[in-house]
Amino acid sequence: MALCAEIESSFRSHDICIEKFRLYETRSMFYMIGWDNSGTYWRVLKIDRLDPSELIILEDATTYTEHECYDLLRRIHEGNISTGGLKFVTTCYGIIGFIKFLGPYYMLLITKRREIGAICGEKVYAISKSEMIPLPNSTVRSSLPKWSDEERYKRLLCTMDLTKDFFFSYSYHVMRSLQKNVCDNEAGHVLYETMFVWNEFLTREIRNHLKNTLWTVALVYGFFKQATLSVAGRDFTLTLIARRSRHYAGTRYLKRGVNEKGKVANDVETEQIVYEVVPEGFPVQITSVVQNRGSIPLFWSQETSRLNIKPDIIVSKKDQTYEATRLHFENLISRYGNPIIILNLIKTEEKKPRESILRAEFANAIDFINKDLSEENRLRFLHWDLHKSSRSKATNTLLFLGKVATYALTLTGFFYYHASPAWRPDDCLKWSSSEKVNNSGLRSMDLGENKNDVGDLLERKPSEGDSLINGNHYGKLLMLQRGVLRTNCIDCLDRTNVAQYAYGLTALGHNFMLLEVFTAPK
Repeated sequence: MALCAEIESSFRSHDICIEKFRLYETRSMFYMIGWDNSGTYWRVLKIDRLDPSELIILEDATTYTEHECYDLLRRIHEGNISTGGLKFVTTCYGIIGFIKFLGPYYMLLITKRREIGAICGEKVYAISKSEMIPLPNSTVRSSLPKWSDEERYKRLLCTMDLTKDFFFSYSYHVMRSLQKNVCDNEAGHVLYETMFVWNEFLTREIRNHLKNTLWTVALVYGFFKQATLSVAGRDFTLTLIARRSRHYAGTRYLKRGVNEKGKVANDVETEQIVYEVVPEGFPVQITSVVQNRGSIPLFWSQETSRLNIKPDIIVSKKDQTYEATRLHFENLISRYGNPIIILNLIKTEEKKPRESILRAEFANAIDFINKDLSEENRLRFLHWDLHKSSRSKATNTLLFLGKVATYALTLTGFFYYHASPAWRPDDCLKWSSSEKVNNSGLRSMDLGENKNDVGDLLERKPSEGDSLINGNHYGKLLMLQRGVLRTNCIDCLDRTNVAQYAYGLTALGHNFMLLEVFTAPK
């Protein structure tokens, strides 16, 4: 259900969204027609089939009605009768991109889709079926040299299962957080170049040709799930989105740490959106909070071995000034702002040093980087040996992580606004911010060893400056998230999952308090 028309319009990638397509072919050309949901806006795209190696795409500048569009197709058919006329190829739901190996270009299409949810009324889809179609006609293809590797490359590409873990939307920038979508408008053409769009390269040529993104879909890789919650007689929609970066991506053991550009392995942004389901025209409150996970931003690696389930960790010393680590955190600041809070969950003590080697080097890197930063902008570094804590009966792991989460939320805040049917998208520029949050405090601290300091930090009651709510409950934009909690263990798997779960659960409590479901965040 849509929140209200004004809010929806601020999320849209284009004034018009083409969501349905039909592909036709003649001997010399592919013709793709596309139309919007209302069926009032029809466009035509032409793709050359005679050039064996170049991608030649032309977009008809005319906007047609349905009748005019099919009249055009009839005339194309009549003009090509001598070579077989116009033939229907397939119905599709967007172009994934174009790719070339050793021979001709291929076009990747979504031929079946399924709806998996909606954000503020804008539908989100997953791929149910895709198809790869060669562009040149059969005569042109038969004249091309035969490369034995061509089929092998095609098979390798087809091993990528696009029906799992990829999602997209025509009208909502699903590669960006709700906060960025509301308050930071960017052209749709630029959005494909973000770190979370996995077919950026495949769509680059058509986007450069057409200077628009009407015909392509931007695929995000990760996780999307929605659920309706009934709490105290009220219905809420909870959305969980994980976006995995396409930069420095790879499998466990093969991709570790950071590269020279500051990109880390397994960089994932997780967003949690909550809003109440209300009748159309009623005011709506909506909250969103973002957290981040990623590999330890140092140059390190592991040798894979079937005989050794815990291979040695090798730390490279070639980055003595930690430039790549610095670039990584500068990128986080550009994405989320300050403060950056780092929760490092790897082991403190080991019989044979493995994780503890990385732990010491990571601490050295943060200390080195913080020397050049002001007190306000320093990285907040939390060490905590989760493995050791989880084995101790004296420590309630989730309770302790909940306190860390509360501390992080106190520093960063989260996105929260109250939208009425008269709300205008440009009102987000007039928000009353929560910049009063306390930015002093933690720099590099071990949660397992400096218990008194950490205890004071996590147990103290928030002061006025620390408040997660800035007092004005009924404005436009009541709170903006500034900064992020970044969590890591070694593989960004089990321990990171536990910590991120604790953070999400704590944030959900604060969300429901703001939405006046509960009087306390617990």
